Amino acid sequence: MDPLKEWWIEEKAKKAIEKLIAHDFKASYVKSKAGAAEEIQKYITLGQSIGVGGSLTIRELGILEQLESRGHTVYNHWKPGHSKEEILQIRKAQMTSDIFLSSTNAVTLNGELVNIDGIGNRVNASVFGPGKVILVAGYNKIVEDIPEAIRRIKNVSAPLNARRLNIDVPCAKVGKCVDCNSPNRICRAIVIHERRPSLTDMLIILVGEELGF
Repeated sequence: MDPLKEWWIEEKAKKAIEKLIAHDFKASYVKSKAGAAEEIQKYITLGQSIGVGGSLTIRELGILEQLESRGHTVYNHWKPGHSKEEILQIRKAQMTSDIFLSSTNAVTLNGELVNIDGIGNRVNASVFGPGKVILVAGYNKIVEDIPEAIRRIKNVSAPLNARRLNIDVPCAKVGKCVDCNSPNRICRAIVIHERRPSLTDMLIILVGEELGF
């Protein structure tokens, strides 16, 4: 990566991390997705169960295969072969796992986390339940404030995810939010972490690479 861009990314991440720490989150910066995987491994001990939210970012790290090979129970509802009933049970199990891994749709420079879910298992687990929550986000998800975060999620993350999953919603066709009332709508619950939930141990890892949507 160009040194100037690398400097710019790191400075932006540092500003967000400073505010996150001030808001009672644990937060750190790594330069690469390999570094993020290594950082996550520091917090996982033998025998712990791992919940995984709907996150391209976590899957891009390649860490789930490593954890499974070490004998961890990984609650991964994206893994092929599960029935609808099994997927529902896996989603519920994520919320009481020892470690919950996911991303966040946006991190503001004011130290807030913004997420929009269609089902809610990911945002639920990020608020209360797991023993520890680790959220990983590429620098592309750092935004100025909450309004920008919501605009970005609805006009970037949601259309791309809907199209990736072949969900029949207007944003997957036009590439931007139209505030639909479709039965397939994936933007149904907005959760904003202004501070760390008081009984939840949370670590935010910002990465100097573009990850996820």
